[in-house]
Amino acid sequence: MFEGPLTESILKRAQENELLHIALHNIRDYTSDKHHVTDEPPFGGGGGMLMKVEPLVTAVETILHDHPQNDAPNSDNTNNAAIPVILTTPKGRLFTQADAQKLATYPRIAIICGRYEGIDERVRQLVVTDEISIGDYVLTGGELPAMVIIDALARNIPGVLGAADAATNDSHATGLLEHALYTRPPSFRGLDVPPELLKGDHAAIERWRRRDAIWRTWERRPDLLIHAPLSDDERYYLARLARTDEPPHNA
Repeated sequence: MFEGPLTESILKRAQENELLHIALHNIRDYTSDKHHVTDEPPFGGGGGMLMKVEPLVTAVETILHDHPQNDAPNSDNTNNAAIPVILTTPKGRLFTQADAQKLATYPRIAIICGRYEGIDERVRQLVVTDEISIGDYVLTGGELPAMVIIDALARNIPGVLGAADAATNDSHATGLLEHALYTRPPSFRGLDVPPELLKGDHAAIERWRRRDAIWRTWERRPDLLIHAPLSDDERYYLARLARTDEPPHNA
């Protein structure tokens, strides 16, 4: 599952340039029985299978043996010397751009992919430091969320995207959704590129982009505006949006 997405395009170049290293570990390699069993039915009955505690804890402790955790599991300490051990699970907190930016500052992280009905609770108690969900829905496994986390944090590693400010202008990086983007031709099927973007006035371009980002956020994700860093002029513009039917981009 991981080979294709993690060995193409930006992630491929990041690894070739030694900006990022991704190691995959098979939990079955850390079992002690001849059949390499990693799951069992849950105590108390119920549907599905649970990932066993022994191979998961053994895997994490073996892989990270040269980087022991400096803090107790589930602590709020942000010391970069400790390695985040993330479990992908629908029970976790929602993954955000801020999480991606923070994870990119760690020299090393570990991700446990949830599977089946879940994992033995003792894995969380012994080795997991954080539980993350990528949305309010259930997937067949934690592999896709793990790849999402890797991709999102990789974009925040210096040099991965090439341009120094590429990641800082993305949607959510500024607290807003990204503004509309245009390229040639300037007119297509009656739809024209906003004139502010064609005049070469960088201050006017930046002003248009900020207002368009505010409008798009107000229209689609107004919840983000609660904590968005806005100037007094931008807050006045936002207040006007609530009183008009059409966004006054040029006002």
